[in-house]
Amino acid sequence: MKFAVQVGARFSLNADLTVNRAGRYFLLNKALLEVARKNFYYAGTYLGKVKNGKFFPSFNLLAMLAEGEANKIVVENKAAWLFICGRDVFGKGIVAVHGSRRKRDHTLVLNEFGECLGFGRIVGSLGEAAKKGEVAVKNISDIGDFLRREI
Repeated sequence: MKFAVQVGARFSLNADLTVNRAGRYFLLNKALLEVARKNFYYAGTYLGKVKNGKFFPSFNLLAMLAEGEANKIVVENKAAWLFICGRDVFGKGIVAVHGSRRKRDHTLVLNEFGECLGFGRIVGSLGEAAKKGEVAVKNISDIGDFLRREI
């Protein structure tokens, strides 16, 4: 819930259906909760993990947050591609802004189809007021991370 607040989302989960297994959080339905063993590896919807006291959201959780009210930017195709390649978002690549425009706030990054590509921290001006060469959103996590990891 703390992460949802960071991205300005109005979001709630049933705490009775949220399970913590060794710092990894899952959302189960009532039927699954009844049959899940205490030391399962994966069940239901993976929400994220806590590592060294810091929460790392899953892309399942980011997609859930993107469906509702939250800080979001929509980026054009080229900016979307660069973002999932690990790059930051420049102001000229932003098509729309929903929610906070304040520096240091977190925001979800969506493509023009409404798909959540990840999230970042606002570090510059958003939208038309942005300077062409100025980074607007610093990439924190994107869907391309999985492909960039070495085995």
